[in-house]
Amino acid sequence: MQGIQRKIVYVTAFEIIGMTISTLWLTLLSGESPTSTGPLALMITSIAVIWNLLYNTAFEYWEIRQVSRTRTVWRRVVHAIGFQITLVVYLIPLIAWWLDISLWDAFVLDFALMLIIPCYSFVFNYVFDGLFGVPLSAQQPKEDSSPIQGASASN
Repeated sequence: MQGIQRKIVYVTAFEIIGMTISTLWLTLLSGESPTSTGPLALMITSIAVIWNLLYNTAFEYWEIRQVSRTRTVWRRVVHAIGFQITLVVYLIPLIAWWLDISLWDAFVLDFALMLIIPCYSFVFNYVFDGLFGVPLSAQQPKEDSSPIQGASASN
């Protein structure tokens, strides 16, 4: 699976599972009810969906220009951590406002999410690539295997 279809399936599955994890985690850590943390998780998920599409598009733009396109463990770790760190910029003010807490307390709650979500992201990406294959950006280009350079395909 490639292109926009891959991105839609990826983001949909990733965020539905992520929203469930976020709701439960925020409920546990904040002491708030799921009726409060659920809508917050939905907003977090909405922001994450948009950022996920943008971030993965930029990552694949970078990745396709690399000499080695193999998705190593290191590349997957950098991808997962990079996504979460950049997402924090949007989430801390939202969490503080929604739960009526300080930016520091929101950071602490988000930091707790940052501990679990990159692990989830790493496992999700590994399983997703295993089920659907890696995108073209992570595939090595095929070498020209024709024995005669410059031979026409119409010969």
